[in-house]
Amino acid sequence: MTGFSVVDGHERAEASMVEAFSSIPTAIISDNLNRMVAAGPTVRPMHRGGSLAGTALTVKTRPGDNLMIHKAADMVRPGDVIVVDAGGDLTNALIGELIISHARSRGCVGFVVNGAVRDMDVISANDFPVYGAGVSHRGPYKDGPGEVNIPISLDGMIIEPGDIVIGDLDGVVCIPRADATRVLELSRAQEEKERGIQQAIKQAAWDRAWVDEMLKAKGCAGV
Repeated sequence: MTGFSVVDGHERAEASMVEAFSSIPTAIISDNLNRMVAAGPTVRPMHRGGSLAGTALTVKTRPGDNLMIHKAADMVRPGDVIVVDAGGDLTNALIGELIISHARSRGCVGFVVNGAVRDMDVISANDFPVYGAGVSHRGPYKDGPGEVNIPISLDGMIIEPGDIVIGDLDGVVCIPRADATRVLELSRAQEEKERGIQQAIKQAAWDRAWVDEMLKAKGCAGV
């Protein structure tokens, strides 16, 4: 049934590829996705600290309802990140301490929710990755409809089931499984380049001529 279905058995990105991305900042990954892919500035880390790396188990739910999130929590496999498209509505919290604990016990490595969370005293005191768009003490309904393991979008960032999800203090980014090798190579190259720039800064040797050259090329007066 369209809008009310559960899909299981999707292919997940290889664990070695997830591990390779786990130490790369989201900013660098984002740069190598042409700065066109992001979960939006509202989906922020709610936990104390620490990064997120795993494969997407996706959920689409109507605002204020978490029935399908509970179903996803029962389907979790080790290394999964439950990623929820709830439209950004903050009226009702969709996850809290109990469902987080349950999913975590099954091997879930984090939650990303474009919606509200609650039990912030617990979430904010721990390093288990929880990203959300806001906080509300009002609990959810459990009526449906919704869907598990379909393509979803978080503020324009398309996430397919099994894609790689990386999060840090800058937010969350999704790497399409089919494009992961290319993005990884580019990201590693940028990391190496930035290490060189940092070394040049320490030695007062960073060539800044490009700034004036760019301004002149764009017709800036006074340069």
